[in-house]
Amino acid sequence: MLAGPLFSREALTVPRQLSHFLIRSGYIGAFFVLMYTAAQTTFGWQQVRNLGDIARFGQLVFQVFAVVQLALMIFFSVLFAAGNVAQEKDRRTMLLLLMTDLRDRELVLGKLCSSLLLPCVLLTASIPVFVIIQMLGGISPQQITAAIAISAAAGLVAGTWGSLVAFWREKTFQTLAISLIGIVLYLGLVEGVVAILGAGSNLGLLIGTGNPFRAMFRVLDPLDHSGGLNFIEVALRSVGLLAALALVNIVVTILRVRVWNPSRTLGDMATLDEKDRGVVRPPRPVWNSPVIWREMMTKAYGRKVIVIKLAYVAIAAAAGYSVYSTPANSALVLGMVSPVGAAFIALSLLSMMLINAQGVTALTSERDTGTLELLLVTDISAKEFIYGKLGGVLYNSKELILIPLMFMGWYLVQGVLTLENFTYIALGFLALILFAGMLGLHSGLSYSISRTAIANSLGTMFFLFVGIFICMILILQARASFGLQLPSFLVFILGGSLGLWASLTHRNPSPALTLAAGILPFCTFYAITSFLLGQTLGVCLFVVAAYGFTTVAMLIPAISEYDSALGRSEMPKG
Repeated sequence: MLAGPLFSREALTVPRQLSHFLIRSGYIGAFFVLMYTAAQTTFGWQQVRNLGDIARFGQLVFQVFAVVQLALMIFFSVLFAAGNVAQEKDRRTMLLLLMTDLRDRELVLGKLCSSLLLPCVLLTASIPVFVIIQMLGGISPQQITAAIAISAAAGLVAGTWGSLVAFWREKTFQTLAISLIGIVLYLGLVEGVVAILGAGSNLGLLIGTGNPFRAMFRVLDPLDHSGGLNFIEVALRSVGLLAALALVNIVVTILRVRVWNPSRTLGDMATLDEKDRGVVRPPRPVWNSPVIWREMMTKAYGRKVIVIKLAYVAIAAAAGYSVYSTPANSALVLGMVSPVGAAFIALSLLSMMLINAQGVTALTSERDTGTLELLLVTDISAKEFIYGKLGGVLYNSKELILIPLMFMGWYLVQGVLTLENFTYIALGFLALILFAGMLGLHSGLSYSISRTAIANSLGTMFFLFVGIFICMILILQARASFGLQLPSFLVFILGGSLGLWASLTHRNPSPALTLAAGILPFCTFYAITSFLLGQTLGVCLFVVAAYGFTTVAMLIPAISEYDSALGRSEMPKG
């Protein structure tokens, strides 16, 4: 009742949709596929009768599931909350909501609860899965309860942060970028304060519980009593602190919602007043390609994009300092990559997520404001439009592309990397950047609803990264028996292929996209195994070939014809 009619409508209409049940069952099905793959990787085809081995397997699966679900809750909570409000602003329906008799509390809580409905349902549906894992042994019901509570609290604070930013900012790209970067900065700030105060101090322990991943790792290691606290006490502190942060976000949003809004409408009215007073601004020369001119020479993504780039620079500086202060003989991160490589991977993943967000919002903003239909009837060709949008995305994200390359270039100068390895890294990174940008444009063209397009585009990128991480963990778990357990990974890879195929061919299927969805997970798997074996050329070739082919498969239909790109006509058969 506190959320008001907005949440009531969402709660009544969502269960009527078939996709609601497909997502819920697919989420649980993915857990069991992952459990089967982990079981085959650990035991193979032999019969296991030792209770200790079964208990250790249950502990391993619980650790993977808990960390993955925590990351999913944080990512999709902030994404759904930010996208839900941003869509109202893009469609100019936020002003209509403000003109109704909805209280500020009902508006904010209604949009927030509506956004968190699906993550909450998925989190609740996962409880039986954790109970089944608990029957294997190795974990306790208290650990399951603590893990679920931490995931719920982390999802709540992430959702409130995304809602706050969405009500505050106007442009969808700014909303998504500030939301994602804000979470990264928060986690980095918590870890920085803990490093300064000391992880063993009382204040350091209290602040450290603000990082849900730190608290989750304590739950996964119940024998760790550092600081005189057991995992239950750590979980309670973490949930309490995260809930307090979420409450602060909600209160600030409710108090400021009518101060921040409707700023765009007032800006339009001010422009009209200038025209009424006869104020005429001098014309600006436009290039022969107006789309790329608009993307590069105007503030199409808002006036505060520089703040996002400065925040990214701050994150890169923090990553560089952490690597610089790490001893040269330090252990590999998660037993897979060096600290330098981990820092580069973190920066690259953040860059690709932001570039993907800018790519999808470049199309959804045109659709929501009604300008996409106008562009379809102009003499601007599909090739000019797509290349202009893609070029604008890459130009506006040039700092996000250059900083990771400069990061690795510094280590090339220092002699840590060879020129050959730097070349492989640069080629692979640029191939992934083009893939991320084109995937955003492809999703914006394929999905008519902005919120669905944003969730599909960023979700595809996120699941791709999560799948790579899980695959590397399972390969390390298999170790010497990897060659015997290779067939067990086929189920995991085929599941990724089906998910990618459903995402890429949603509206306009083609043989090229089907082939890309089929070969991309297999090539990624080969690149992972080659990397863990210390190979370099094979990793670069397969990454560039697989992701480059997928990028071209998405690009060709888009630049061929508007109707083909928007799925309004079928491709010729035969």
